[in-house]
Amino acid sequence: MSKRVSIKYKLKDRKQKLLLSLFLFLLANSLSFGQQVSSEVDTTQIKIGEQIKYSIRVNSDPGALVVFPEGETFSPFEVVESTDPDTLRKDGKYRLLKEYFLTQFDSGKYVIPSQEVLLNSRSFRTDSILVEVNDVVVDTTKQKLYPIKPSIEVSKGWGIPSWVYWLLGIFLLAGLVVYFLIRKKKSDETAPQLPPYEEAMIELRKLDESKLLESREIKEYYSQLSFAVRKYLDRKIYDHGLERTTGELIQFLEEQKAQGKLNLEERTIRDFEKILTRADLAKFARSKPDVITAKEDRTKTQVIIDDLRASVPQPTEEELQQDEKFLEEQRKKRRKRKIIIGVLIGVAILIIGVAGLIASKGFTYVKDTYLGHPTKELLEGEWIRSEYGNPAVAVTTPRVLLRGEIEMPPEVQQMMVGSETFQYGSLLSNFYTTVSTIKFKGEVNFDLQKAVEGIYVYLEGQGARNIVMKQEDFTTLNGAKGLKVFGTLDAVNPVTDESIPNQYVILNFAEKGGFEQIIVIFNENDQYAEEISERIINSVEINKINE
Repeated sequence: MSKRVSIKYKLKDRKQKLLLSLFLFLLANSLSFGQQVSSEVDTTQIKIGEQIKYSIRVNSDPGALVVFPEGETFSPFEVVESTDPDTLRKDGKYRLLKEYFLTQFDSGKYVIPSQEVLLNSRSFRTDSILVEVNDVVVDTTKQKLYPIKPSIEVSKGWGIPSWVYWLLGIFLLAGLVVYFLIRKKKSDETAPQLPPYEEAMIELRKLDESKLLESREIKEYYSQLSFAVRKYLDRKIYDHGLERTTGELIQFLEEQKAQGKLNLEERTIRDFEKILTRADLAKFARSKPDVITAKEDRTKTQVIIDDLRASVPQPTEEELQQDEKFLEEQRKKRRKRKIIIGVLIGVAILIIGVAGLIASKGFTYVKDTYLGHPTKELLEGEWIRSEYGNPAVAVTTPRVLLRGEIEMPPEVQQMMVGSETFQYGSLLSNFYTTVSTIKFKGEVNFDLQKAVEGIYVYLEGQGARNIVMKQEDFTTLNGAKGLKVFGTLDAVNPVTDESIPNQYVILNFAEKGGFEQIIVIFNENDQYAEEISERIINSVEINKINE
């Protein structure tokens, strides 16, 4: 029995030694891997514009491929210079050293992000390092100060925005254009039009009263003479009388005579042809018939117009109906044309108005105002002021915050009485805000600085990348003092892998026996969300703990 027990314990002891050896091997192996890539900085505190020397050391075998980080991976720090890798051979292995000189031109606390180094296609990451950038203190005893300039009274006028004047001017101009177009159209429609024959006779009388023949202006005389007969022909018989050539008009009259539609004598057609031919020669060939011939052509023109008038047969009942149908179609066309013109004028006014708004207010304002914008609607909606959690945090928000849950480490849970979280939106939405409170057991001196250092880890855990972090002191309206952490980050959509640039502001307070945190995250370059964030942050008040 004792022998079996002894064998059993020996086997157990051997198994434990084997497991321990395996654990030590893995630990040594992991340590050796961890020691292959390391990083350090020469200082963690600089003044604005000073440089940090950031060094990366890599232990590798000869012939190993090493790729160091380059580009914008050190953001929010700027890379002033990066040296070529320095190689040192020791005990048959290589030790590579690459140095980067970094700087920052804005005060605050920043984190040098973890850098990726590739060693034979294997990825190693360095530790992130917190660096504080301090302002340059100005010695006011040596730097001359100047007195504050007095305020200047600026006239505000009537308080009417400039874009209103633009819009009124555009509508006034458009109204004037529409008014004159309608007035011209009405005047054209209401102006009495003489019958074709009376109009032709008036044209001939005007020609008789003119002094064109006395002043030997033969070209102008024949131009008006041919126009009078052509216009009568155009209105009464052939609606292309003004645009056809002489040969085409004579051919038309001969065809109409042959078909029995016009009762014209051959002499009338030949006289008409001669007059038109002389008119063409006078207008285009600078021919100048004598005055006697011109007067004879004037007399023959009136005879031709009389013959044309007499040659047109009286319309039948069917032709009259066709004419009525034609007139009705013309009225419909005019009505349709009026509607189209009205629509075009309306569209033009709309385009001019929108263009004026864009010119005065900007495209983004017009688009967001009339097409809608989610954060603009939040900003302009009804805001709500309420108290959340214990210790109570009073804050004004565009929407009521809903109760949520937050996971706490076990060591923190043992120290607290309870915690509450209230939120609106999510990290991937246009706007996200949370209010979290923790009440500790007894009096706990909570270190805000440690909480700030944990924010970077928290944001990374939420899926944020490229985090730029700054901090400064903050005091609420009712005098509660805390730390304000702010900066930029990229929220990565786990489904589409899309990276969304965001800004964030986090307020941290450690009142006696409690911890309060207000988080606001919103899309970068969203002016409405930024205004919402400022309004929320400025409204925060920390109340006393309820026992």
